[in-house]
Amino acid sequence: MDKFNGPARLMIVSDLDHTMVDHHDEENLSLLRFNALWEAYYRHNSLLVFSTGRSFTLYKELRKEKPLLTPDITIMSVGTEITYGEAMIPDDGWEQYLNQKWDRNIVMEETANFSQMKLQAESEQRPHKVSFYVEKKKAQEVTTALAERLQNRGLDVKIIYSGGVDLDILPQGAGKGQALAYLLKKFTAEGKRPANTLVCGDSGNDAELFSIPEVYGVMVNNAQEELLQWYKENARDNPKIIHASKKCAAGIIEAIGHFKLGLNKSPRDVMDFSEDKIDNIHPGHEVVKFYMFYERWRRAEVENSEHYMQNLKEHPSGTFVHPGGVERSLYECIDAMQKCYGDKQGKNFRLWVDRVSATQIGSDAWLVKFDKWESSEEGRNCCLVTALLSSKSDVPSGFSWVHVHQTWLDGYAAADKSAWLF
Repeated sequence: MDKFNGPARLMIVSDLDHTMVDHHDEENLSLLRFNALWEAYYRHNSLLVFSTGRSFTLYKELRKEKPLLTPDITIMSVGTEITYGEAMIPDDGWEQYLNQKWDRNIVMEETANFSQMKLQAESEQRPHKVSFYVEKKKAQEVTTALAERLQNRGLDVKIIYSGGVDLDILPQGAGKGQALAYLLKKFTAEGKRPANTLVCGDSGNDAELFSIPEVYGVMVNNAQEELLQWYKENARDNPKIIHASKKCAAGIIEAIGHFKLGLNKSPRDVMDFSEDKIDNIHPGHEVVKFYMFYERWRRAEVENSEHYMQNLKEHPSGTFVHPGGVERSLYECIDAMQKCYGDKQGKNFRLWVDRVSATQIGSDAWLVKFDKWESSEEGRNCCLVTALLSSKSDVPSGFSWVHVHQTWLDGYAAADKSAWLF
């Protein structure tokens, strides 16, 4: 909550499964396009919020499977848990609020009377969420009868059916929409309400997000019928909500452009960075652009041209400290990179950066920190990077790399450490 002194320029609140994450996109290209866009143009002045039906356990599993960025805020278990930052510090005020008119033991007693309900895995059962599987044809009958029984027991609950199978029972004050409303109220009280908020979803448990006043909304192209039906009945005349023409993260990027919320051309969609002219260049853009070129060089997706190497060597000679501790000049690293052209051609090799932060420490000096990830057939590797960049008007990119220091992230060191470049 203390990331900025003032309001965020944009806050994106997105569901994960089938919204931010396309489980049918084996190369994760849609997600990687969003990642590059966010880290290059938005990370430094905007907020990324993941709002998922997943529990903490399943959320962590997804992070290991997919190249997800680290959000500023995580809303889990269908809006019953709110945490902040990489450390995922819980919001105690939200937990106290949800305790009103809620008794988990009574919920378990009453649901035991319904043979149509199959309890989900223990990992999905949370202090303020009880989850079941229910067949679609029985869902309406079960929901109506169960709601009446719980009301008669003095509870004020919300029953959400989504995905054609998942039934979640929550306190009435919970849910993705209420969690977002709580955050916006909190930001407003601190004078930090984001200038714009974009909510993104695909299923029934996302409908509440679109009900929050004054937010923009995008139902991704692959949205389920239950959400589209809600839209027809409740929001079809709302010009701030669209049904995207593109799936998942590509639909989110589409919405940023549609509502004119900011730049929506991902660096992954730019093949010639010399033509990528933007105002107010930020070091995050330089970092994303460099590693985007590095990936393409290794995959032979750019021309094997001496021109590119000479452009890199226009930077004043700096130093690079390998995660293993070996120090080399940046010129040496560029020469080593030149020899690796196309060594990943046709292979599953992708790069992305996460948590890019930049602090101006002098008139033309920037201290930049980020996580650099590589994914290949061998698995995932990651190092923590601290770089000193100098802003130079005579350098085409606007920045030169002066010093780069990398350390391995615990558990993600490369098996072949000699093959790790930059």
